[in-house]
This record gives sequence, structure tokens and C-alpha cells, in this order.
Amino acid sequence: MNFPTELKYTKDHEWIKDLGGDTALVGITDFAQSELGDLVFINLPQEGDEVTADESFCDVESVKAVSDVMSPCTGVVEEVHSELEDEPQMLNEDPYGAWIVKVKDISAYGELLSAEEYEAFVQK
Repeated sequence: MNFPTELKYTKDHEWIKDLGGDTALVGITDFAQSELGDLVFINLPQEGDEVTADESFCDVESVKAVSDVMSPCTGVVEEVHSELEDEPQMLNEDPYGAWIVKVKDISAYGELLSAEEYEAFVQK
């Protein structure tokens, strides 16, 4: 398992990368993609959609199940990684490179864990 130290994590297995100001990238963790298995579909939000910390903003479908992706922050979707529509397996291949959305105007965060704290959480 990979836990990049520059990211923050949620107990729902999403990561967030601060881009400075009030903007961040959001994706799912290496642990999440390994537990889900091969991803075959992603239901992405639209640019301009509002997201709320600790609430679902999209879902991913794998050969095993459909799972909600929870937002680690409250803000507005500035950009969607639209390549994922045709290639959801990018989340399996590179979960930290294949971000899902860029969020701007962030006004609040849910409970975030450091890489060390997240690693300890998933090992329980």
C-alpha cells in the first residue's frame, strides 16, 4: 500500500491534495481501489456542482460493488477528470495520479488524517 505524505486522507478512503489558496484535488486511495477491485464505471459530478464534506459527490462501480465517493471538503467542483468516464481503470492503475475532481472555494473540511494516521487506520 502506498500512503503519500503530502496528502490528507479520510476514514472513507478518499485523499485530498491542497493546491494552495482554497483549491484541492480529490481522489480515492490505493486502499480503496484495492478493496473495490477492477473499476468499470464512474458516475462523475458536473463542473459547478457543490460538494459537502462527508457527503457523497459521485460513485464508482467495480466488478464487486457500487460505492459512494465521499467529499473530504465543502466547496464547488471546478474541474472534473473527464478521462475517467472512458477509462475508470485509471483509478486502479494510479489512484494518486488519477484524481476525480478539483474543488475550489473550499469553506470547510471533514475529519482529515495524516498519511501516518491513515496507514494505522487501514491496518486495524
